Amino acid sequence: MSNVAEEQLPLMAHLEELRKRLTISAAAWFIAFLVCYSFAERLFSYIAGPVKTALPEGSSLVFINATEPFFTYMKLGALAGFLVALPIIFWQIWAFIAPGLYSNEKRLAIPFVLASCLCFGVGTYFGFFFVFPRIFTFLIGFGLKGSLAPMLSMGGYLSFATKLLFAFGVVFELPIIIFFLARIGIVDYKWLAAKRKYALVIGFVIGAILTPPDVFSQVALALPFVILYEIGIWVARFFGKKKTADEFEDEDESEGEGEAD
Repeated sequence: MSNVAEEQLPLMAHLEELRKRLTISAAAWFIAFLVCYSFAERLFSYIAGPVKTALPEGSSLVFINATEPFFTYMKLGALAGFLVALPIIFWQIWAFIAPGLYSNEKRLAIPFVLASCLCFGVGTYFGFFFVFPRIFTFLIGFGLKGSLAPMLSMGGYLSFATKLLFAFGVVFELPIIIFFLARIGIVDYKWLAAKRKYALVIGFVIGAILTPPDVFSQVALALPFVILYEIGIWVARFFGKKKTADEFEDEDESEGEGEAD
């Protein structure tokens, strides 16, 4: 057998394994979608609770065209199904990459995934139960001051809620990201503390990118970002990579050169 054929054999085996894992993940998502879609109407009613409470008496969500309820429930079923199938999807990802990891990397992988899921869940919980009631009360109340009648569509609300919850979930991953970067020595707590003044600016930039275009949403996302950044500094301090004596000497020399300049 030629060298080219020998090199192609492992590649084909990896591609076959990848196809298998993707097929299992897609099947799990599809089955979960069918289950979630069967009660998508009740699920949407629960998710719409914060905005329904904020709407004036006699008002409710509407649909703009005849297909909007159908596609809104389809979208909700797909999103909910993905969350339900996520443990299986993560398991398939793990099964694909685990053979190529060292033992110490395998020990860190499972806690890392669990912590990431937990932080994302806490972020969405915080957004839904603490931010949503306030943000919709503020925004709808602001509109009612101009003698306007609210007419919020169910599809528009689901898109708004999905983006906002995803944004909070991502922002709450910040301590995990800092932990990972500190463990491999890319950042340390001193560097993070020195860059603290930029955290607020970055928080508002992320809020502008991830949230709908209103100031209240951006502030609601930026403030937790700053708090989580401070938590990340302590995470880096206690769990960051410990410097060797040579690294401390190099750092002292660089600081001395900076003072001389």
